[in-house]
Amino acid sequence: MKVPSLEVGKQLQVGAGEAKALGKGTEMVRGAAYIEGPVQIGDDEAYDTITATVMIGREDNTDTKEQPEESLHVKGDVRIEGDTDQTGNMDISGDMTIGGTMKAGYATWSGSIVATTKLFDIQHPSKEGHRLAHGCLEGPEHAVYCRGRVCNGKNEIDLPSYWRSLIDYESLTVQLTAIHSHQNVIVKRISPIEGKIYLQAQGGMPVDCFYHIIAERIDSQKLIVEYEGKSVEESPNE
Repeated sequence: MKVPSLEVGKQLQVGAGEAKALGKGTEMVRGAAYIEGPVQIGDDEAYDTITATVMIGREDNTDTKEQPEESLHVKGDVRIEGDTDQTGNMDISGDMTIGGTMKAGYATWSGSIVATTKLFDIQHPSKEGHRLAHGCLEGPEHAVYCRGRVCNGKNEIDLPSYWRSLIDYESLTVQLTAIHSHQNVIVKRISPIEGKIYLQAQGGMPVDCFYHIIAERIDSQKLIVEYEGKSVEESPNE
């Protein structure tokens, strides 16, 4: 069966409007099309109501052996003026530059996030009608920390078990703050194999102290703090 086709030599216009950007007379852009809309493309059952000026549903066309995997494929740059609402996943293989605010429930990156500042902003836990904002502490390394208290006859700190394959033990630092009395508590020994830090107080006194431990991660590239360049695109950090 021969499939009928429509050939338009100049412009295709559907609707009462006139697209100024497509030109008129000698300024007419040939091969252009203007459709007043709304327009639905693809699967005829993809939409029950009008949701946008252009609605696209992926269609399996029986006239072709190769079926499309996506509803829309654009080769080239895309510009969007206005809000974008996405309910599915987003896969980005290149760089993403954000000049405004990005809101998401959960986001995962395999590389680094570059920002001038980082903060969290939440509903205030105790003041109605207020919000609470905190900034992120910055430093010249990719590091992790743990903190807590040693007391009740203990003289050792149990490090998180996953630290054994996560941190550089040579970079580990420990801050101790004695509680109730001056104990002259010190770090006696660090055991990477056991995942422990052993403490000792003067004269065998029982240890009672707060601790704050920081260590550099080994699962990421060492941070190059200063580098030559005029923009972040020239950064050697990944």
